[in-house]
Amino acid sequence: MGKKIPLRQCVGCREMKAKKEMIRVIRTPENEVVLDVNGRKNGRGAYICFSPDCLKKARRSKGLERSLKISIPDEIYDRLEEELKELGTKQQ
Repeated sequence: MGKKIPLRQCVGCREMKAKKEMIRVIRTPENEVVLDVNGRKNGRGAYICFSPDCLKKARRSKGLERSLKISIPDEIYDRLEEELKELGTKQQ
């Protein structure tokens, strides 16, 4: 039998994908919202695809806010979008 692949649901497109295909967004104990590239930081987490479109969908539907149980200001969404673009260019 093969090793079980952990699946997570994207808060943007709502698709189940392998954990390694997604990036984790966390709310730290200090109520800060940051990207967790390695998936090891402490805090409440939500997963999102590497696609900026998924972040836009999550922003519209407030899926990220529901998952992290915190209201997220526009500046943080803008910063997350920039970080996602940087990560997307590094992966290619």
